[in-house]
Amino acid sequence: MAKTGVIGAGSWGTALALVLHNNGHEVVLWSHSKTSVESLSENRELIGKLPGVKIPETIAITNDLEAAMKEKDMLVLAVPSACIRSTAHNMAPYVADGQLIVCVSKGIEESTLKIMTEVIEDEIPNCRAAVLSGPSHAEEVSRGLPTTVVAGAHDRETAEHIQNLFMNQVFRVYTSPDMLGIELGGALKNVIALAAGIADGLGYGDNTKAALITRGIAEMSRIGTAMGGRQETFNGLSGIGDLIVTCASVHSRNRKAGYLMGQGRTMREAMDEVKMVVEGVYSAKAAVALARKYNIEIPIIEQVNKVLFEDKSPKEAVTELMLRDKKIENSQLPWE
Repeated sequence: MAKTGVIGAGSWGTALALVLHNNGHEVVLWSHSKTSVESLSENRELIGKLPGVKIPETIAITNDLEAAMKEKDMLVLAVPSACIRSTAHNMAPYVADGQLIVCVSKGIEESTLKIMTEVIEDEIPNCRAAVLSGPSHAEEVSRGLPTTVVAGAHDRETAEHIQNLFMNQVFRVYTSPDMLGIELGGALKNVIALAAGIADGLGYGDNTKAALITRGIAEMSRIGTAMGGRQETFNGLSGIGDLIVTCASVHSRNRKAGYLMGQGRTMREAMDEVKMVVEGVYSAKAAVALARKYNIEIPIIEQVNKVLFEDKSPKEAVTELMLRDKKIENSQLPWE
């Protein structure tokens, strides 16, 4: 049995706390909000986000950060990506040398263009930072529906340790050394999911969705491989796998926000209606900045940014994508 602390008591943090608890580990679940801690402790349920999913009494719930972290074999950092740096900064005084922190948040820091584990390492240089990502909606994981993810770390031993702690008969964990590719896939797919939702909101069909997913993974791969990620990663669970589920699922907050914008809501109205953090909005500007830095074409992501931040009509954005200059699908395939 391992001693674990989950930092962040939203839907994803709560779902992973349940996975670890069901695997026989000791779990402490932390929230920054006293109100949330009181509600979770009283109701043993994340009301409104994971309805009907009961949190066992043996999972401790606290807003004492030191207590959630002290003498833990593994910490799971599950706060929204925009809060990673501030939370890691607050965690730093309590982190033991070499303590394992597994980041499960998906995003790119807009101001620095760093992935989340790099942000953690900035604030907590004495930790071992790792990542867990893949096609994994909290609503399904919390109910024990079969799910597969990938754990990335700087060394194989750490990745396999994470694999052993999380893996069970309904939660399968693969390992990978490509932390950069895993994190970029998890962040960039949220931007493409906004585009997929916009297309759904406009009333477009399966052909449109397939085009967005296929061309979307091409854009994600271009950015990721230019930065040093591996193409194999973008072809895997944290790339095409996560992209498919986020573009298609009713659980996807990014797709839902896009859908509302396709129906005429502004970005702010859509985010308010979703009532959860829409990570793709925060990653969209960073993705454009990365593409410009590496001189990469990302027409879908650029149009999403224009809809989000320049009040461009979603229908006009789709039309512009369709009427771009003629292209060969894959420039690496030569004519005979």
